[in-house]
Amino acid sequence: MEKINVVVFFGGCSPEYSVSLSSASGVVLNLDRDKYNPLMVGITQEGCWYYYRGPVEKLLNDTWHNPQDCTPVVVSPNRGDRCLILLKEGDLERVPVDAALPVLHGQNGEDGTIQGLLELAGIPLAGCGTLASALGMDKDRAHKLVSLAGVRVPRHFVMERHTALEEAEAFAESLGYPLYVKPVKAGSSYGITKISQKAHLSAAVSLAFEYDNQVILEENIPGFEVGCAVLGGRDLVVGEVDEIELSGGFFDFTEKYTLKTSAIHVPARISPEKAAEIKEKAKVIYRALGCSGFTRVDMFLTPDGEVIFNEINTIPGFTEHSRYPGMMKAAGHSFREVLSMIIDQALAVQE
Repeated sequence: MEKINVVVFFGGCSPEYSVSLSSASGVVLNLDRDKYNPLMVGITQEGCWYYYRGPVEKLLNDTWHNPQDCTPVVVSPNRGDRCLILLKEGDLERVPVDAALPVLHGQNGEDGTIQGLLELAGIPLAGCGTLASALGMDKDRAHKLVSLAGVRVPRHFVMERHTALEEAEAFAESLGYPLYVKPVKAGSSYGITKISQKAHLSAAVSLAFEYDNQVILEENIPGFEVGCAVLGGRDLVVGEVDEIELSGGFFDFTEKYTLKTSAIHVPARISPEKAAEIKEKAKVIYRALGCSGFTRVDMFLTPDGEVIFNEINTIPGFTEHSRYPGMMKAAGHSFREVLSMIIDQALAVQE
């Protein structure tokens, strides 16, 4: 059987560049090589695109970008081509592509930008499309749509760069402390601060504006965070619910990638009835935002048992130890099987 060429995009012009290298390594190492031939395309932090032929290990220590392993590359925009064009010195080489799996976290990768390029080029996309990706990165608009679908969301206030600090202070006073200050469009907890008093608001807002041109002030929800892995289109496959146990603070960048003082329990330590409710709400959210392919839906579970939406991750972490593969594994689906399901679904949509 002829193997399916799957281009895996990694890196990117995002603060989450290093996270992408780890996730892409996990994807390439776990692809079923009897079915798929991975084509690796790396994007540097400066925005240069390269076809990478070297070992996966060089992604993990960020030594992949070198003249021996890399060739400048572009995606052909012609819908009939479905190929990469390698820009060799004095020559061009076309490499056919059957499907694309972007493993780019955060801005300039998870936000609909590369998804739009692939859709224009007519290349089957494994994962959420342009609109769902853009909505998933935008906490304000995602909250509004999920609320319209009947799922409660945290109360929040959005600041533009010209918004007076006094307006934010007034909202914070009406909401009460503690509360969160976040970039509207960022991931991996970059730029997020949990503040407990008015005196810390200005600095938190300034930090968040370093990552986006909009900032959101968000209600603190008591309880703990739960997540749900969702995969599919019309028919959905749902992983087991997981639970984040914190010893204090919030699930910031350090805790997400080191678990120094926190733990992730999968399945979550909740009743089967509550887990079933969370899974159903995850499906509602997935469909409300127009997701396809795969997404991790994050929610809060309050002490009173209420389920409240937090955010979605349309390209969640994809190492063997990441939450998404962990939730699917707990539901009986191996990492290799999950990747095959994602890619095969993308190809089926094109048929």
